[in-house]
Amino acid sequence: MTVPVRAWALTILAILAMLAVDYVGHVRTPHTPSLREAARWSAIYIGVAVAFGVIVWLAWGAEYGGEYYAGYVTEKSLSVDNLFVFVLIMSSFSVPREYQQKVLLVGITVALVLRTTFIVAGAALIASFSWVFYLFGAFLVWTAIAQLRHAGEQETDYHDNGVLRFVRRVLPTSPTYVGDRLTTKVDGKRLITPMLVVMLAIGSADLLFAVDSIPAIFGLTEQTYLVFAANAFSLLGLRQLFFLVDGLLDRLVYLGYGLAAILAFIGIKLLVHALHTNELPFVNDGHHVTLVPEIPTAVSLAFIVLVLAVTTAASLYRDRRVRALAAGTKPGAR
Repeated sequence: MTVPVRAWALTILAILAMLAVDYVGHVRTPHTPSLREAARWSAIYIGVAVAFGVIVWLAWGAEYGGEYYAGYVTEKSLSVDNLFVFVLIMSSFSVPREYQQKVLLVGITVALVLRTTFIVAGAALIASFSWVFYLFGAFLVWTAIAQLRHAGEQETDYHDNGVLRFVRRVLPTSPTYVGDRLTTKVDGKRLITPMLVVMLAIGSADLLFAVDSIPAIFGLTEQTYLVFAANAFSLLGLRQLFFLVDGLLDRLVYLGYGLAAILAFIGIKLLVHALHTNELPFVNDGHHVTLVPEIPTAVSLAFIVLVLAVTTAASLYRDRRVRALAAGTKPGAR
């Protein structure tokens, strides 16, 4: 896949334009988005991501278009899992509801910059060392097992990571919010506010999520352009998605199992690809023999969509049954 410089430039400009719309049109005036507003803008951002996939499909073919869609759906599903932690962070820092948009947007912007660094590093590793697919694959299988062990559990507390502990130790912080300002003066001394700290919390938390999401998407496509675009478009719609599904997150009890299945599937796909790339190690009559065929992109996309559909439907069905039993009525009764 040959991507001309102008395609990179146009894509980056489109992403910057979408960020500008968010900063100028949505968070400049603090407010709590209504469900209707969140749904409308979520649909717009998803529509932009889908349209980009159509462009890739027409310009570079169905194979790369499918790789992009598989990567985007995977990153989007992992982003929903991230929202659980974002809710905990917002609650832990007692962020006023009207300022949560700005916190999310700045945190997402930081995450986009940091993820781009990860993507560039990952692409360089793959280009130089094909055996890195073994590491990525094994790591994703291990992550899937860890995810499966904790699937269904709901964390209720958020714990600061090393970045935030360092910031709080080095920089004096004001005890309360000062509107949506990042710094303030108290007795002539410049202090950072909890607003800046919580933004760093969102950004650094997403950086931790990137540790498994970046290897996952490289398991679906080796094209740096597609990896970057899928990550960017999944992150850009995350702010709207937060307010759209905020009240539904605790109902998606089986999502963790679905994500574990997806990560394990991609991990196995990476290990199979590594065997093909490194021509290991089955030999018959002096010729390399591949016992396991590579998993096509269409199969990967179908598997990811099916798992997400099943786990979401099962979660909502279970939630409806639990609510009906709590209300003393039979599930499905009117």
